[in-house]
Amino acid sequence: MTDASIPKTMKTWTIHTEGDRMEVAMAEAPIPEPGPNQVLVKVHAASLNRGEFIAGHGLHKPGSPPKPVGMEVSGEVVQHGPGVPGYKVGDKVMGRCAGAFSGYAVMSGREVIRMPPHLSWEEAAAAPLAFMTAHDMVIGQGKLKKDEWMLVTGISAGVGVAALQLAKAIGAKVIGTSGSAEKLMKLKALGLDVGIHTRAADFCDAVMKATDGHGADLALNNVGGTVFAECIKALAFEGRMAIVGYVDNVLEAKIDIQALHMKRLQLFGVSNKLRTAEQKATSVTAFIADVLPHLEDGSIRPFVDKIFEFGDLPAAKAYMEGNRHMGKIVLRGPA
Repeated sequence: MTDASIPKTMKTWTIHTEGDRMEVAMAEAPIPEPGPNQVLVKVHAASLNRGEFIAGHGLHKPGSPPKPVGMEVSGEVVQHGPGVPGYKVGDKVMGRCAGAFSGYAVMSGREVIRMPPHLSWEEAAAAPLAFMTAHDMVIGQGKLKKDEWMLVTGISAGVGVAALQLAKAIGAKVIGTSGSAEKLMKLKALGLDVGIHTRAADFCDAVMKATDGHGADLALNNVGGTVFAECIKALAFEGRMAIVGYVDNVLEAKIDIQALHMKRLQLFGVSNKLRTAEQKATSVTAFIADVLPHLEDGSIRPFVDKIFEFGDLPAAKAYMEGNRHMGKIVLRGPA
């Protein structure tokens, strides 16, 4: 695509706060221009991420004007600014960016990842954020090893499924909780070792039984404060716990200091909200080193639950908020 064939305007989705809800609206916007070390991508697909649509996560301040929505994309490079080595017009790429639910999006050269050729646009759009977050939890901070046990609460969410796939790729064993027995059965096909059908904080005994009393070496709390104490109970000696989400909107929990002390536990958070661009770029390097080879050889395939057309973002948002999905929900780019 030449510069002359790039249109002047595009359709884009914006988001704003109304009370305790986030609302989306379609708008017309000028095509952005790539600056130094940036590429302009024609969007073929972009995936939803729950945190962006939760008012309590603080990504959008009440009363602030609508802003473009969408965090990760797959598409084709149509233009680039100076200082972007290794990419040319026509290259298929994926990665994080702002305003992904648009006809075109600008990506930082530090965020661009070459798309494995056998992935569909939708699969590629579902990979970057979920697997970068999973890498941070499972490998980066979680330091999960072969044959260790990992517990994931709310495992059917996009980052939970990605964490399951990554853990199985390194030879670990995985326990997952979910309020849907059907979803747990489907996750067996992706390697889930033990599924616990519950939404309550009542899974410690089942974890201990599954691990012969050892407990989980790593717990990924994808739910929030309601299961925090139970995760602590379920951890093994020198266990680690990642706090990655709070879909229950419970932001406080009691800490068993004696368990923390005696079991030599480690607790850590997983968020990009306060990280600098340079710090965020390190997760791209880790993704390319540790995750991309699995995507390229097919040993990991991003799990896409449902694909919506570009004009159907409100329906996709409602589908996500209804907790009906497993893995990722993807929006196709505009025709």
